Amino acid sequence: MRDRLVDPARFAGRTAPPFPGCDWSLSRVPLAPGVPSNTAEALTGGRFTFVGHEVSLGWPPRWDCSDQSRLWQYNLHYFDWIWALDYEAAKEAAGDWIRRHDLARNRVGWEPFPVSLRLQNWLAVFFGRYRERTENDPDWIAKLWPSVWLQTEWLRRNLEHHLLANHLLENAVALTWAGACFRGTDAARWFDEGYRLLDREIDEQILPDGMHYERSAMYHLRAVYLVEMLVCLERPDLRNRLAPVLRRMLEATDKLLHADGQIALVNDSAFGIANDPGPLLETGRALLGDDDGRRSGNGPWSLPDAGYYGFRDDRVYLICDAGPVGPDYMPGHAHGDLLSFELSVGGRRIIVDSGVYSYETDEMRSYCRSTRAHNTVEIDGQDQCEFWGAFRVGRRGRPSYVDWEASDEGIRLASRHDGYSRLAGSPSHQRTFQYDRSGRLEVADTIVSSRPVRVVSRLHLHPECTVEQLTDVTAIIVCGNDRLRLHWSGAVDELVHEESWYCPRFGLRQDNVALACLSYGSRIDTTVRIEWL
Repeated sequence: MRDRLVDPARFAGRTAPPFPGCDWSLSRVPLAPGVPSNTAEALTGGRFTFVGHEVSLGWPPRWDCSDQSRLWQYNLHYFDWIWALDYEAAKEAAGDWIRRHDLARNRVGWEPFPVSLRLQNWLAVFFGRYRERTENDPDWIAKLWPSVWLQTEWLRRNLEHHLLANHLLENAVALTWAGACFRGTDAARWFDEGYRLLDREIDEQILPDGMHYERSAMYHLRAVYLVEMLVCLERPDLRNRLAPVLRRMLEATDKLLHADGQIALVNDSAFGIANDPGPLLETGRALLGDDDGRRSGNGPWSLPDAGYYGFRDDRVYLICDAGPVGPDYMPGHAHGDLLSFELSVGGRRIIVDSGVYSYETDEMRSYCRSTRAHNTVEIDGQDQCEFWGAFRVGRRGRPSYVDWEASDEGIRLASRHDGYSRLAGSPSHQRTFQYDRSGRLEVADTIVSSRPVRVVSRLHLHPECTVEQLTDVTAIIVCGNDRLRLHWSGAVDELVHEESWYCPRFGLRQDNVALACLSYGSRIDTTVRIEWL
């Protein structure tokens, strides 16, 4: 708390020591972060695109753009986009930021999270990709080094212990990265403090099965990127600590991929934010000297600590969610998706998670987090968790047991959660998934309550899928060359299709259809059988 009382204006007056020189030896320059959404031509033309939204800011850009969302502003100050620029343009952009976005109270670019990402990017670009040119450019070093020193010192005093999770991990990586980059006593202190924090957070945030503990495939990919970046440093202490962790993380990554090579959209996940999985896997395996790697073959797979289970073969990819929504003390990226699932057939996504549209407190944020946006059961129009704001969660459901059976021929997964126990009647939801290689998936639900409840079980279809036929208990779905029959049995009062939204990328909202099975009672048993024709 003492460090948070430091006045930014007074802190900004600190004088950096002389440039100590660059000290790192990279085995390879890290991958550029994320998926590029900006070209050099667009950037120097003043057009910046983040989270699916383009804004004209001029060149160099205006750094204070409070008319944009917080996430959009963050992306501007991350400087991920600097990787698209040549040396001179990168210098121009960073130099202008140094000159015109100095440390002051309430400036977005000086919040610890953007500082962390910007340090990672500036150091990788100027002392990695363009190291020789930077070291032979004393005028530029005279501008760059004092800013890097000030940003790192400011970060060191403002670590995000109040937010924890991926924010604190980024802080730790940035401190470690900056400490490894330079010589001198300040850099040694940055490294020591960063490494101690990193060592603790790796154990906390990377589960034994290799998945990031927020249980978001998107944030998991970002964590993989961070670990790979540090393994690129030829430091035995970092490599010995992180290489075994990276191996587990790569194995988990492979299990989270549909046949299209992209992630399952579990919790807060979207395409186009974190690095694409393919290059991450290739880079990670090369860093480990394990180009073949240990990949998930055909058949059952599981991430039991994260709570994800599934099956993969040449035709099908299935992922089922029977895990906690996230760490109890930081569930900000959780969705109401207990016992939900996603399904691809023939290389195409068929049954989809609704994804993420934005991080603003608005209708779309509420929708994408809600239970009705997922392929699971909604009771009395309520969510499995009490969501509020953009990242807040009150009472939340938890799985009470998981029964997992797997063989080469298929899987069976059964689980129950208590997300609705707060409602009148204390209803419970149990679901069993059963898949066999013959091409049949059965999803059976049991809802028990001490009073009658209204139940809706939804299946959200990819926008490219069409409902060819819909009767009282049967639907025929067509997607490309694939046709599937869905048949419901048990306590089915009505089968309808609803309008819904599919948001595979930030800022992208596509209309799609959800098939909804409606039931009412105090004991409800239903089964949907999905067969490929």
